[in-house]
Amino acid sequence: MEERTIRIITTGGTFDKQYDAVKGELTFRESHLPRILSQARVTLPIHLDALFAVDSLVMTEEQRNSVIENAIASVEELVVIIHGTDTMVNTAKLLESRLPENDRHVFMFTGAMIPYALEESDAVFNLGCAMASVQLLPPGVYITMGGKVYQADAVRKNREKGIFESV
Repeated sequence: MEERTIRIITTGGTFDKQYDAVKGELTFRESHLPRILSQARVTLPIHLDALFAVDSLVMTEEQRNSVIENAIASVEELVVIIHGTDTMVNTAKLLESRLPENDRHVFMFTGAMIPYALEESDAVFNLGCAMASVQLLPPGVYITMGGKVYQADAVRKNREKGIFESV
């Protein structure tokens, strides 16, 4: 299989939150991605694009549009987007609605229910699923969480159960 560069766009979300002992809350500092990729011994060519770091519940429409514009403009056809889980489906659907006809990108959204910096985080597993899936799927917009891959328009976050599920 041909080795292609994967663009990873980070937007923050729970994935990149860290506990701030002074404030007693979860905040953002720098993305955990470089450390995770090194720790996982990822040998694929990666282009890391840290757009911003916000909780998706406070992501502005300007920021959401920035994610979409950056993704569509990517010269790399394989794009993983680290996004907060609360509005990930909204951004994925919006991206899908704005794709030009015959777009060749594979867009894979993922995130975490528990921050990477905390014990029992799902961040590394979800990132691994995203990195593998983006290389194997046909062009389109997808979400992977909890070991499952969903079409962007056929998934929702079930807040009561704390999982993503098909609709």
